[in-house]
Formats: sequence, structure tokens, C-alpha cells
Amino acid sequence: MAALSAIAMVGNASLGSPSNCSAVLSPPCNVSAEKQRRFSRSRCFFPFVASVLETKNEAEKYRKDKTRSVLNNRRRPSITSVVTNLSWCSTSSAAEIGGRRHGAYAQGASLRDQAEASSVSLVSPSTPDLFLLDLASKIEDSLAEGDDLGNDVLARLREEATEATLGCRWPTNKDEAYRFTDVKFLKLANIVPVNSSSESSFNPESLNLPESEGSRLVFIDGVLSKTLSRVDNLPEGVIVGSISSIPQEAVRKFVLPRLSGVAERSQRDVFACLNGVGARDLVVVIVPAGVKVTKPLYVLYYSSSQGSPSSSSSVASSENSSYALSNPRLLVTVGKDSELDFVEDFSGAPESLYWSNSVCEIEIHERGRVGHSYVQEQSRHAVHIRQTYVSQVEASSYKLVEAVFGGRLSRHNLHIQQLGPDTVTEMSTFLLAGRKQLHDLHSKLVLDHPRGISRQLHKCIVSDSSGHGVFDGNVRVNRLAQQTDAGQLSRNLLLAPRATVNVKPNLQIIANDVKCSHGAAISDLEEEQLFYFRARGIDAMTARSALVFSFGAEVLQKLEGAGLRKRVESLVKNSLAEEGYMNPELAVTI
Repeated sequence: MAALSAIAMVGNASLGSPSNCSAVLSPPCNVSAEKQRRFSRSRCFFPFVASVLETKNEAEKYRKDKTRSVLNNRRRPSITSVVTNLSWCSTSSAAEIGGRRHGAYAQGASLRDQAEASSVSLVSPSTPDLFLLDLASKIEDSLAEGDDLGNDVLARLREEATEATLGCRWPTNKDEAYRFTDVKFLKLANIVPVNSSSESSFNPESLNLPESEGSRLVFIDGVLSKTLSRVDNLPEGVIVGSISSIPQEAVRKFVLPRLSGVAERSQRDVFACLNGVGARDLVVVIVPAGVKVTKPLYVLYYSSSQGSPSSSSSVASSENSSYALSNPRLLVTVGKDSELDFVEDFSGAPESLYWSNSVCEIEIHERGRVGHSYVQEQSRHAVHIRQTYVSQVEASSYKLVEAVFGGRLSRHNLHIQQLGPDTVTEMSTFLLAGRKQLHDLHSKLVLDHPRGISRQLHKCIVSDSSGHGVFDGNVRVNRLAQQTDAGQLSRNLLLAPRATVNVKPNLQIIANDVKCSHGAAISDLEEEQLFYFRARGIDAMTARSALVFSFGAEVLQKLEGAGLRKRVESLVKNSLAEEGYMNPELAVTI
């Protein structure tokens, strides 16, 4: 196996000679591939990595003090030179992949320790982010304790994600994509990756989804639960299950092509890369060509592991808070002339602190159709970050209906690309932000071929002065996408003084033969509408309740399944009733 080396040099005479500021880490090269595979499966690390991890706890306090001193002094070195050399060997062994991955983290740890010991801040853009380095290393430790690192498919995913993570930076408000979304509190909190699941803590029947009794997949803390999942009623030929249980032929044909270039498809998004590093399972849904799934497939995500709040009176507001991190990952492939409707439902332990960092990839082939309902109702103290990647080819159709209610922070990055002509894309989203909640939707749709059709409707209600809604919708019509018909509309309802919503509809048109439109509106309820109800003998509370509820019903009525619509209706009524904007007994339905 090729050597892995990392050399950090600081050219400052006051800091000592360069030989005192360099380190070369190289894994042993005289170990056979089979021994390395057994070595990895026994949850052991290479000796040079173990030595770094053993001293990590003793040096933690010293490093923090040094970092704080550097930030206070803010002294810039006269010359700073960081040289990093990663030499990855080309092999498919999961053990060797794991060794290279741990070596990369050890290399970054060496750079970090030398810089902090020398009171020098690494300012090179190519230097790994120190917080991400620690977090990725912590995720690796949790995987070594509770999972089989010998799975080649997951090892490939982790390898590419690890390499991408080393080049990522933690987002700040200076980044345009996170200008209105502050994730700094996660950097201050203690992130604890989940390494075990408790299936007994969740009962799928508690969600009141009678339609899910037919076919359902249940994730518990990012891992598929075989005892709670049911896939017996699916048509013949449909493949559903964990990556370790599906046929190898299907893995080679459908899964491996999607894993190559996963970092580029995500545009090296830091949260997508962290999901790849920490994915404990990969669940695959494959609908072969010509198969139509008549009943919806329910995918239920439940977060059972709980973090710990800070000692302060405000839950989840201090840097002492602890969040339990899970990384569920789903891959959906719909073949030529096939159809699939599926529902994703995110929930978790109430009033708990956890971080769900999920990724879903959807691939739709020629004339395929996918209906996608997505409901998020996690704890109001939780963090929910989601990445969805959709690729559509000729004459395919994708329809998304999204409803978001829970989470202290909820962020959805939605990327859709039309890869063929006559493609149809529909996106309908409803966000309800209450007290101390931030709901953020960033969508990007790229049209590259003629006669593409897209419709996007975004609706957001902010019902509290501390609530915050964010929408950044980008539709790009490239030069070859002639005769495109694209429409985008964002409507936002502010019910409380000082409630905030930031809206950025963005339509980029390079083609010259198109029909495109976009618009945005932000307001409270109109007095004329309220007067219309009052003039007919309807009291103010009932009138306001009916108008607020009907504002979101336009999106919610598109959800798949009567049981799901009824439960979402109850969530809307109860959430608005808590803020005093709706009568929960009002006889209005979706």
C-alpha cells in the first residue's frame, strides 16, 4: 500500500528549526491485504493512529487553551507554509480503505497539534477545518465500536466522503448559502454520534398511518430495523433492503454507479460529506423497468437516542448541550416506464436533543414517475438537516410535497437536474415556524434539455416573534433548454410582530425561447378578507383560523394518503393553537 505522508513546516526563526515543526506519518507496508481486512473487522486501528488517539484526551485541554490564546493575541506569522501530500492507493479492500481514511484524520491531527503547539493559526484554505477534523474522527470512532467496517460498498462511500470532508469548512454567516442560517451553535455543542439503536422505543402504529401497514421501511437512528420493516406486499422484482442484504448483481448495476462522484454531486456540501463518513447503513429501493408500485411505500425515520441539555434554563441554548447524531441514507432508483409513490416521515423522542443528518438520492429513468411526500415533525429542540438529490432523464416526472413542523433548526438542500427533454418537475412545500424555530429551504433546479416543465410553490407561516423562515430557490434554464415552461412562487404569512422571513427567488435564463415566471409575497392576513367573514356574522377568531389554515391547505392536500393528511392537519391546528392563532376545534379539514 502506498505511503501516506503529511509534512507541516513553519518558516519562522522564532518558532525553532523546521525539523522541530514537521511530522511524517506512514502506515506499515508489510501487511497483507487479508491481514489488513481482519485487522479492520476486529475494530482495531493501525499503531500510528492509535498513538494519536491515545494522547488526544490528555492534550485536549492544552489545545483548547492554546487556541484561545492564539485568538486573543491574533498574531500573524511572518511566513506560513503548510505542505500536505496525500497518496491514495488504488484498491477495493475495505480494510485498506479504512486504513487510508484513519491515516487522513491522523495527518490532519498532526497538522493541528503542531500549529497549536507553535501558537500559529493555520490560514491556508487547503488546511482541514479543525472542528470538522475532530467531528469526523469522533464519527469514525463510533463506527469502529458498533459497525462492520468490512462492507466494501460503505467503505467506498466513506473513503470518498472522507477525502471531500478534509477540504470542507464549517459554514458561517459569511457564506452566501448560510447567510440567514446560523449553525454556529452546533460547533459549540457536544456532538455524540449514535453507535447503537433501541428498536423497543418506537412503535410504528403510534403514527396513525394505516396505509403504512402494507409496505414500510423503518430507520432507527439511521439504521434499518428488520423487525419493524415490512416489504412483503411489493410487486415482484422490486428490491428493497439494506446494502448488506440485497443481491450483489443489483449492487453492481444500480448502487456502485451512484457512489462514484457522490462528493461532486453534493458540490462538497459539508453535511452531505459528514453523512457519507458516518453512514452506518445504506438502504436501497430499486423498481425495475416496467414495474408500477400501486400502493405507497412508507419510509419512517425515528431518532431514539437523546442528547443532554445544558445546565442553563434555556434548553439547547448553551455550548454545554449534547446532540445525538445519526446519518440515515436512502437510495431510490426507478427504472424505465416504472412508477413509485413513497412517503418519508421523520419523528423522534419528544423534547429531546438529537441531530438527524440524512441524505436521499433519487434516480428516475425514461418515462418513470415518482411521487414523493416528505413530512418532518421532530422535536422542537432537535436539529434536522436534509440533502435530496434527484436526477431525471427523458419524459420522466417527479413530484415533491413537503411539510415541515419540527426542529430548532430545519434545513433542506434540494438539488434536481433534468437530464432529458420533456421532463416534468413539481415542488410544493409548506413550512410552519413557531417559537425559536428556523426553517430553511434551499432548492436548485437545473434544466439542460428542451421542453422541460417545472412548477414550484413555497408557502411559509411564521407564528412567533422568534420564528424565522428562509427560502432560496434557484431555477437555471441553460442554453439548450429551449421551450422551457418554468414557474416559481413563494408566499409567506407573518402572524406575529418582528417575525422574520428571508426570501430569495432566483431565476437564471440563458435560453431565448422560454416561458418563465417567478414571484414572492410577504404579509399578514388582509383586513378585507377578515371583514368579509365578519360581515357574515363570523367572529374574528374563527375567521382568522379559517384563513390561516386554508393558507397551508393548498399544499397539504397534495400529501399521499388520507391517514397522513389527517395527522398533518392535527399538527397544524395544534401548533397554531399553542401560539393563539387558531381554534383547534374549528371544523376545517384538508
